[in-house]
Amino acid sequence: MNTLPTWAFYPILAGLIMGSGFFSASETALMRLGRYRLRHLARHGHRGARLAERLLQRPDRVLGIILLGNNFLNILSSVVTTMLALRLGGDSTVAIATGVLTFVMLIIAEIAPKTLAALKPERLAFGASYVLVVLLKVLYPVVWLLNLCANGLLRLFGLRLDDVEESGLTREELRSLVMESGMHQARRQQMLLGVLELEEATVEDVMVPRSQIEGIDIDQDKDSICRQIAVSRHSHLPLFRSSIEDTVGVLNMRELAVNLVETGFDPTQLRALAHEPYFIPEGTTLARQLVNFRQRNRGWALVVDEYGDILGVLTLENVLQEIAGELSQVRESEQDVIIREADGKLLIPGYLGVKRVNRHLGWKLPTDGPRTLNGLVLEQLETMPESGAQLDINGHRAEIVETNKSGVVLLRFDEPALHKSTAHEK
Repeated sequence: MNTLPTWAFYPILAGLIMGSGFFSASETALMRLGRYRLRHLARHGHRGARLAERLLQRPDRVLGIILLGNNFLNILSSVVTTMLALRLGGDSTVAIATGVLTFVMLIIAEIAPKTLAALKPERLAFGASYVLVVLLKVLYPVVWLLNLCANGLLRLFGLRLDDVEESGLTREELRSLVMESGMHQARRQQMLLGVLELEEATVEDVMVPRSQIEGIDIDQDKDSICRQIAVSRHSHLPLFRSSIEDTVGVLNMRELAVNLVETGFDPTQLRALAHEPYFIPEGTTLARQLVNFRQRNRGWALVVDEYGDILGVLTLENVLQEIAGELSQVRESEQDVIIREADGKLLIPGYLGVKRVNRHLGWKLPTDGPRTLNGLVLEQLETMPESGAQLDINGHRAEIVETNKSGVVLLRFDEPALHKSTAHEK
């Protein structure tokens, strides 16, 4: 190198500094890549993503080749700078040249390229992967030796590369990812969050309570059964004798309509048209029950407790509402809508689930105890309430409007804000 003219040192030094910046940027870019997006791009045929994914399967090797190249170029830059300084000013300029080189290396070979790589990781990482793959093949023996020494040192501290497992995203991380995804449509965001909540919610959280179950007592006379079928708006009705506890089958109203057209109505044939009732335990998660519905080709089930007593009814619609929200065109036909009065107060049925109220009104009623508003009132008062009684439920002033022998039927809350999809003017 002593035979080179002085001017030749400048492009050589510039090339070494730029090469060092390339390795610095490559390291930051590869480490900043999102693993799930990288996997997605690789599976869809992106060549750079495939190479980057292959490199990151053995991070010790890719870091080995990057650090080997970076340190080699840094040392060579220092040598070239020293030789150039000796030619220009002798021994007295070496210290100054070293200080200038340090400053230049920090800016051009470290800070600037790493900042750029942090801002544009994919663009830099995918391009750099082509070069790194070739260098890794050429210098593999050296990288293998370096990794052997480094991994041996790590084993002294009880760490092995084989022990490191790739962990998936937790439910909380997925929820944060959805919330921070920047979706412009809040409806889509809420649907994704609803899917994540299926693992936490149980069938008891969204079922129709026992007091609201509509069924057909097959011991009734023909006229009563006909009137009940005529006014029913449900797709399925349980058949029972005297009490819902003695359910003998589930009647599909569509199949009944077909039968009426073909043979006319005969209440004695209801039992023959009914399907076997499907019972599910109260603690089943909605995610599990959604799978069960699909496997059994069912969309309607009776929820029972540990003693076999019927607690309520769960339909496929109830589960889907946890994902898509209230189906207002269906709920308006029932009596469990939240009504906004002219003065802004809210009329809410006592059997409405606490989680549903929280979701639609943005409240924070406690969910670790009773599952319905009626349960919250009974737990707080510790006695059967009377109409007109007032109480405070977690900061929300409530008045008991209507009661029956089993508890609260209707409450009035002093709350002006109401979700548009569930509020109906009275």
